[in-house]
Amino acid sequence: SLAVLQALEDGLKKADTDPSVKAVMICGENGKFSAGADIRGFSSPKRHGGALGPIVSLIESSEKPVVAAIEGVALGGGLEVALGCHYRIAHVKARMGLPEVTIGLLPGAEGTQRLPRLIGVPAALDMITTGKHIPATEALKLGLVDEIVEENTIEAAIRLANKV
Repeated sequence: SLAVLQALEDGLKKADTDPSVKAVMICGENGKFSAGADIRGFSSPKRHGGALGPIVSLIESSEKPVVAAIEGVALGGGLEVALGCHYRIAHVKARMGLPEVTIGLLPGAEGTQRLPRLIGVPAALDMITTGKHIPATEALKLGLVDEIVEENTIEAAIRLANKV
């Protein structure tokens, strides 16, 4: 939603300018990272601001380490947010993917550029063109996530953020 995008942008900008903040951890709520955009919003009139691409670029360009704590799902724009992060930790039961192709859309927040850089062109093309969701264990093998945990993902992400 626009409110979530604005809060993410405001939080990142505040963290980047606050010298007491050493790292940033991005997580979802209620055991889910993000299922991406609500496609019903695609048919509503364009609103000023709220584009995901610039926010993902803001995450990527942060001088402070940004860690994604992925629980549940990171799909579509949610995965693109995670791709902008410097590190990604996923719960062992998490799933990731770019399913928008199944409704005729391509990832629009530079996921088509970031994913191949991270996991290689063949694996990225498979994910982008099929829309399949991959489990955390496969994401780890591909290099999409840095670590998988069976414990509290948020606590693990905070530990990693403190370490880096």
